Amino acid sequence: MARLIAFNKPFDVLSQFTDKGTQGSTRKTLSAFIDVPKVYPAGRLDRDSEGLLLLTDDGKLQAKISNPRHKMAKTYLAQVEGDLTEAAIAQLCHGVELKDGMTRPARAKRVTEPDWLWPRTPPVRYRKSVPESWLELTITEGRNRQVRRMTAAVGFPTLRLIRLSIGPWLLDGLESGAWREEDPKKARP
Repeated sequence: MARLIAFNKPFDVLSQFTDKGTQGSTRKTLSAFIDVPKVYPAGRLDRDSEGLLLLTDDGKLQAKISNPRHKMAKTYLAQVEGDLTEAAIAQLCHGVELKDGMTRPARAKRVTEPDWLWPRTPPVRYRKSVPESWLELTITEGRNRQVRRMTAAVGFPTLRLIRLSIGPWLLDGLESGAWREEDPKKARP
């Protein structure tokens, strides 16, 4: 039976088990949190992003989750700089032109900061003169730093980014740095 692990990746943690690229590096990796043999990330989450990361020991499941051709929806919570406008939300919903082409249409809506959200270490830079907004964004692609590039393209740079879900799997109640076993059968259509 395949194993599937849901992990709430903290800020400043690499989505890999080792950091061989930098000799003597002190960057945190998944090995500081997960001591489960033979599981590997299904996709990635940038070092400066937080939230749901799935890990599995099943290559087919890993491909189904991470390969963009399967169009598995991923939902993010983004704290953005500025007072988010309806025009920007409409642009995100229709697709945004990036340097590597037009994005697929996304689902986007303005939300309030959730009361369950853990504090980030280090905290997001606060500027008294610049407002902040929160956005929930669902995409079906997996381009490099896509959400950050999309929000910047519509004039609202991302300050904090948290992945809430991947397909049927949810972050729900998982503390930052914690993990739990999930049902891999949820991936079936």
